[in-house]
Amino acid sequence: QVQLVESGGGLVQAGGSLRLACAASGRTFSINAMAWYRQAPGKDREFVARIFWNPGITYYADSVKGRFTISRDNAKNTAYLQMNSLKPEDTAVYYCALQPTAWGSYDYWGQGTQVTVSS
Repeated sequence: QVQLVESGGGLVQAGGSLRLACAASGRTFSINAMAWYRQAPGKDREFVARIFWNPGITYYADSVKGRFTISRDNAKNTAYLQMNSLKPEDTAVYYCALQPTAWGSYDYWGQGTQVTVSS
């Protein structure tokens, strides 16, 4: 079993920055990719960013491209989401997810961390 623990959420003014972290732990597991999703009140969960663990290829939703950066620390099994130039519409609960193998799905999810951007 894999556990994902997110941290780094909070309240920030528009134009500010936050850095989220997602640490994966468990007895034995592999990581093909990790991703960040978010869910705003009354809306469906949406994709934000993805990183393939090796060699670190990244993908972003158009809404965050150029403002958010996903990265990883292989040694710590941790993914990060650096969020700059935050907008009120970025307000949501942010979830990280882990895909163990290339042929599988995102089987493991974190508990979510709240990000609130005030105008």
